[in-house]
Amino acid sequence: MIKIFLDTNILVDLIADRKPFSKQAIEIFKSTEKNKTQLFTSSQSIITVHYLLKKYVEEKELRKIIFNLLKFLSVIPVDIEVLKKGLQSNHKDFEDAVQILCASTATGIDYIVTRNKKDFKTSEISVLSPDEICLKLNSSR
Repeated sequence: MIKIFLDTNILVDLIADRKPFSKQAIEIFKSTEKNKTQLFTSSQSIITVHYLLKKYVEEKELRKIIFNLLKFLSVIPVDIEVLKKGLQSNHKDFEDAVQILCASTATGIDYIVTRNKKDFKTSEISVLSPDEICLKLNSSR
């Protein structure tokens, strides 16, 4: 089973149905139903998704969507150690540093999936685009 850490943009793509990106996000989530993957994200991502989408989706509906999404995700908490390491890192973007550090606290994460690969150059975990992970998932049928 492939363990995938999802960056915030993948969750936003899925919930907001941002075309053409939502197609890959849906495919990634469907892979969990086939027991091909285990999906992870950070607690920060869940909060950010809510913050970004509450302008576009009615509050009650958005909470329901996010609640249901949690059935497919293991959520890694952003704790004080992750925050301290992120603030002390050389990474240009603090939020991306937190995502990388969060992913590295979970055992056995194979890939971080994001549409902003260039922002994850310092990651010790392999970083793939949604297209790349979908190709990998389709080739392992």
